[in-house]
Amino acid sequence: MVLDTVYSINNVPVRLTEERWEHIIDRRPHLASYYDKVLDAIERPVYILRGHRGSLIGVLSVGRFKYLHVVYREASLQDGFIITAYIKRRVNKRSAVWREEDQ
Repeated sequence: MVLDTVYSINNVPVRLTEERWEHIIDRRPHLASYYDKVLDAIERPVYILRGHRGSLIGVLSVGRFKYLHVVYREASLQDGFIITAYIKRRVNKRSAVWREEDQ
């Protein structure tokens, strides 16, 4: 079941399914309160990083030295989906394919 759909910076609808949300909070229970931030990382990221195997990573600052990373895939121009999410203390800016400050 689809919980929410947001649009990426490429205007691709990206789905967050119940199964993926459960996967995220089962592995990282501290992210349970970050539901809206996970969606914001796709719609209004600070950075988009190149991920593995064609995935993208939306990055959103959620505190001092706290960056929410949301891994997603744009399967087509009409469909995308969230894979997972995690928090890191740094952003690998060398793998950035898009930066908010460049817009």
